[in-house]
Amino acid sequence: MKSLVLKNLQKTYFDPYAGSQVTAIRDVSLTVQPGEFVSIVGPSGCGKTTILNMVAGFLPASGGEILVDGQPVHGPGPDRGVVFQSFALFPWKTVLENVAFGPKMRGVGRAEREAIAREFLELAGLSHAADRYPNELSGGMQQRVGVVRALANHPDVLLMDEPFASVDAQTRMTLQEELTRIWQERRTTVIFITHDVAEAVFLANRVVVLSKGHVLTEIEVPLPHPRRWDALMEDEQFKGLSALVLQKVRSA
Repeated sequence: MKSLVLKNLQKTYFDPYAGSQVTAIRDVSLTVQPGEFVSIVGPSGCGKTTILNMVAGFLPASGGEILVDGQPVHGPGPDRGVVFQSFALFPWKTVLENVAFGPKMRGVGRAEREAIAREFLELAGLSHAADRYPNELSGGMQQRVGVVRALANHPDVLLMDEPFASVDAQTRMTLQEELTRIWQERRTTVIFITHDVAEAVFLANRVVVLSKGHVLTEIEVPLPHPRRWDALMEDEQFKGLSALVLQKVRSA
């Protein structure tokens, strides 16, 4: 578990249609504590995915600094795992081989990496699917494979970009509950991007609301764990926090 710190982060780019520089992110500062789960919400175009891509090392920052456990980020690295909205699994590899891929790239021997993969598949309730291929799985199962594939590489920070947006509502709720359970066991530091206010509150210890490339507000979520939808659906504190976050998003 390691901390993630954004210091005065900025991102500008040239818009050929406008013929000028555009500021996508301006002066964002944020500290995510070791083992903390932070959701980032905001209207479309506010910079959520841009921030995640800079933390992942896919985009260079135009200004400011990104630190993982005090070390500056200059590009992609195994200390940061990423789970995308698309399942992004290797279709020619089995589920076991997909999950073992990260450890394999780190030079872990075959027996050890397969043991690691089986451990994480068991954690996600997917042991029975180890020898199947992605196209033989439901969308929800594929996304669970994507989550544990990222975790199997033991990242210090897990970055999740709307990972449940492409599945149906019932599957999404199940995946949210599974994610909170896995997070409770592993306590990986997580940044979770979503448009869904209820999802943000259900998952996180803290919700960060973005507006036009800067942090509008941060809202603590003191709801106890474990979290289950059947318990929280009518919970007054949950409903109040969701309403507060929605109000802030709409004001953004």
